[in-house]
Amino acid sequence: MKLKTSINILFLLFTITIFGQIGTRFPSEKKIIKDPVTGIDLIFLTTKSAGDSKTYPTHPQWTADGEWLIFRSKRANDEAMAVNEKSGIIVQVTEGGYTGTLCIAQKSMKLYFMRKADGDKMQIMEVNLEAVFKDSQAGKMKQVSSYERVCGITNSEMGASGDMALDANEDRVYFRIGKEEAARHIDPNVKIEKNFGPRNMGAGPGGIASMDIKTGEFKHVISVPFQVGHIQSNIWNPGELVFCWETGGKSPQRTWTVMADGTGLRPLYPESDFEWVTHEAVISKDEVAMAIMGHRKIDIQKEIPVEVTTSTEVQNPQNPGQESNWGNSGTREKPTGLAIVNLRTREMIIAGQTKSGSGLWHVHGSADGRWAVGDDFSRSLYLIDRKTNEMLLLTAGHKETAADHIHPTFNRAGAKIQIQSAMLSADNKTMNICIVNVPKEWLKRK
Repeated sequence: MKLKTSINILFLLFTITIFGQIGTRFPSEKKIIKDPVTGIDLIFLTTKSAGDSKTYPTHPQWTADGEWLIFRSKRANDEAMAVNEKSGIIVQVTEGGYTGTLCIAQKSMKLYFMRKADGDKMQIMEVNLEAVFKDSQAGKMKQVSSYERVCGITNSEMGASGDMALDANEDRVYFRIGKEEAARHIDPNVKIEKNFGPRNMGAGPGGIASMDIKTGEFKHVISVPFQVGHIQSNIWNPGELVFCWETGGKSPQRTWTVMADGTGLRPLYPESDFEWVTHEAVISKDEVAMAIMGHRKIDIQKEIPVEVTTSTEVQNPQNPGQESNWGNSGTREKPTGLAIVNLRTREMIIAGQTKSGSGLWHVHGSADGRWAVGDDFSRSLYLIDRKTNEMLLLTAGHKETAADHIHPTFNRAGAKIQIQSAMLSADNKTMNICIVNVPKEWLKRK
C-alpha cells in the first residue's frame, strides 16, 4: 500500500512538473513605457522572455468580463496563460496541454480548445475560467478535473485539427477536418485543387465540421476542393462562418463564407489574379476586414522563379512573399490597402493604406465601425478613422527581427488594441503581450 501511494504521489509530481498546475500564479510584470517614436503609452502586460504570443486576430482576446487576456506562453511548458489587465497578475489556465486556437467565450467565463488524445483523436475541452481565477486568488486550487470538461472526442478518421472557432451562441464549435474526411462529403464531379505557389500548400480537399459542446454531437458543415485555413465564427451572428483557401501566400480565391448548416457557400470577396488578399478578420456583425497587399514590386513575375521544394517555410520572414512564382499579384500597380467588406451588401471599401513599404498586413477594426487598424512588415501600427480617413502611426520600433508580426486586435469596446511585441526582448525575437489605447482625443471625436 505504501509503495502504491508513493508511486501515485510521484506520478502526480511528474504530471505537475511536465504540464504545470492550473491556477499557478505568476507575479505582475506590467510595465508602461513611452513609444520612442510616437510618445504614446505602451502597456506591456508581460516583459520577460518567456515565449509569449497572442491569439490570432480572427478570435477574441479578452475574457467575457473584459478583465483578462488569454495568451500562449512557454512559462509553464506551453500551457495557456491569462493576464489581468489591471493588476498584471498572470494565471495558468490550462493543464495537460492544448493544440491550435484558444477560443475565449464572450457570453460566459469559459475557454475552449483542442487537446490531443489517443491516436489521431482530439478532445474538445472546456475550462471554467471563473472558478480557476477565484480559487487561484484564494490559494485553494482543486484537481484539474474540477475546472475542465471534455465536451467531446473526435474519431481518428475525422483528421481534426486545432483550427477551431466558437459559435456566437456558444453552443457549438467549428473545426477543420482532414482530407480523407472532406473527400467523403464532396461531390465527386468537383475538381480537386492542387498546391498553389512555391510553398507547397493549398491542395484539397478540405472541410469544416462542428460539434455541439453540450451533447457532443458532430455534424459535417462543408467540404471544398482546396486546403482550408483560418476558420472563424461571426461572434455577433450565430451560425455564420468565414474561412480561407490557405496557400501560405497568394490564393486564387482567398476568402470564403458559409453558414453552419452548409448553405450559402460563396467567395466573401471575389478577387482578381493581380490581387493578393490575406488576413481576413470578422470585425462586426456585418463586416470583415482584410488586407489587399502592395508588398511586391511591379513586374516581379518576370524574375527567375525560386525552386519549389517540399518545405512550407517562409523564405524571408522579414520580407515575405517576394518569390516571382506568385505571379503578378500584390503590387501597387493596382489598388491596395486595408479593405472592409460588408457581408450583407457585398460592397467593399478601402479604409486606408501606407504611402510606401509593404502596406498594411494584419488588419482589424472596432465593432462600432469607427476605427480600423493594421500593421506592416516593419512591425509599425497604424490607426485609421473610418469617418475621416485620417491615418495615424500609433507605435513603431517593435523590431523587424521579431518572431512574428504584431497582429493587432481591438477589444469589444473598440477603445484599445492588443499587440505582440519584441521591443523589450534582448534577443530581438522573443515577444511580449502589449496594450495600445486609442488616443483619448480620437475617442472624443463624434
